This record gives sequence, C-alpha cells and structure tokens, in this order.
Amino acid sequence: MLFLDFEKPLEDLYSQIAKLKEMSAKNKVDMANPIKELEATIETTKKRIYENLTPWQRVQLSRHPERPYTLFYIEQIFQNFTELFGDRQVKDDKAMVGGMAELDGQPVMVMGQQKGTNTKMRQLRNFGMANPEGYRKALRLMKMAEKFNRPIITFIDTPGAYPGLEAEERGQGEAIARNLFEMVNLKVPVICVIIGEGASGGALGIGIGDRVTMLENTWYTVISPESCSSILWRSWNFKEKAAEQLKLTSKDMSGFGLVDDVIPEPFGGAHTDPQAMAATLKKYLTTTLTTLNKIPSEQRILDRIEKFSKMGFYEEV
Repeated sequence: MLFLDFEKPLEDLYSQIAKLKEMSAKNKVDMANPIKELEATIETTKKRIYENLTPWQRVQLSRHPERPYTLFYIEQIFQNFTELFGDRQVKDDKAMVGGMAELDGQPVMVMGQQKGTNTKMRQLRNFGMANPEGYRKALRLMKMAEKFNRPIITFIDTPGAYPGLEAEERGQGEAIARNLFEMVNLKVPVICVIIGEGASGGALGIGIGDRVTMLENTWYTVISPESCSSILWRSWNFKEKAAEQLKLTSKDMSGFGLVDDVIPEPFGGAHTDPQAMAATLKKYLTTTLTTLNKIPSEQRILDRIEKFSKMGFYEEV
C-alpha cells in the first residue's frame, strides 16, 4: 500500500500493526487486543483525514499511482470491448484509447486518456498527454458512433494535452477546437466522466457532453496548480495556495454549475476499492444513459448548446 504525505499517520499505524503481527507469529504471543485497538485508531484517523481534505490533497489523491485508470474501468464496466486504433492521418496515439463495447447489452463507443500503470507504460502512453492525433482519433470514433447510433462515453484523466513543439506543428489547438465544435453537435447521447485529472484543453477535447460528471476526489480546471504557481509566483512552492485559489475540486465545480453530478468514492479514494468504484460508476452510467436515450436527438443538441453557453461569469454591455 502506497501512502501520500498527508497519510503519514496512517502509514505509521499500519507499520505498528505489521510489527505486532510479526511479533505474535515469531514469539507465539497473543496480540489480538493491541491490534484491535490500533485498527480502531486507524478508523478514527481515516475519518479525521478524509473528512477534511484540502484542495491540494484531493489533487494528490487524483494522481495516486494505484488509482484506477481508463482501461480498468472499461474492463470492469463494459463487455465485448474492441479497441480501435489510429487517426487515419499520422499515427495511433497511445495516450488516447477507445473502441466499441457494450454496456449491459447496449452498444456504446467508449474512450479516454490512459496514463499507464508502470514507468515503461507511462512513457508509452505519454503520461496521458495526447497529441493532436489522439484527439483526431477520438473524433473519428465519435463520428463512427454517430453513424451507427451508439452513445458515447468518455473518461477524462490527463494533466493536459501534450505541449511539445511537434504537437503544435501538427495542429494541437485546431484538433481540440474541432472536437469541441463537433461534440456539441453529436446526435447521440454523450456522457463525460472525470476519473482523475482534468486539466485545460486536454480534458475539454473529449469533455463536451449531455452529462459531465466528476468522481469525488478529482479536479477540473484550466491549469494545474504547479503551473499556476510557477506563472503567478515564479515558483512551484505555492502549489497548495494555487490549488485553493483555482477552486478546482468536484464540490467547487458542482457549485459553479460546470459539472452535472459528483460521484462519491470509497472512503480514502477510488484506489482503496477499485471494484466498488467501478460498480458505482457503472450504475451511474446505465441510469444516466437510460434517461438520455428518452430525449430526442434534436432536443439533446439544443440542451447541450444551452448548457455550455450559460457557463462562466460575464456581463453584456
């Protein structure tokens, strides 16, 4: 089990339990009562920590190395997944995965960013930062879904679109902008779920939907706390303050009306019980899809346009 810095008290308690169990096995001594007391302390400590998380701590949870990623949810929630590759222009972007699947018998198109579960895979997946061909692949799959009347489900988990020179040369901004334009006008239901990090245009590129929802310990904003800190204070040392000021948590986003729903996570984060998190998410997707399927496509498009047009604070002069 990997502990984050603010979970240090829990790490110490678990370490004490491990030592007691080792002592009990080695010396044939009954340590049941001390272990039981420590387990009770752990529950109390968990409650104290997780009920008072700061925005920065939620950012840390969203990046937890053991947190479930897109391919895990696809495997757990959907059936008969067939991955599709390539944008038909440049190459296949491994940071963006997607394909056809079934959700309890209903054909759907599912896609999302994939970060990778170890160092080698993270490099292959470019840490979930898609190039233009990734967004063009996503758009190709969306248009295919529209052609065959398949609802679209996207999983968002990216620190941002890849900012490299080659990405800009191949039209990163245009690719994301094209996706925004096309997604608004899709005739099929679109559900977007932020399962980890939701940063900038990298998240928006697959984030325009009839329903946009966030898992409890995720974040969604125009820039990462570290980058915001480096711009405003010329240092990453103010990332915690930046996270606070950005109002990036699921609670903040729901309060601003920028997301439609917030899905609760298992106590301590999605990584503590991935199976339960997948079951909760599956229930949400099936229920929401049933509701969206009853709305005529023309009305869904109008509702989608109206929803995103209302976002933000502005004044007409």
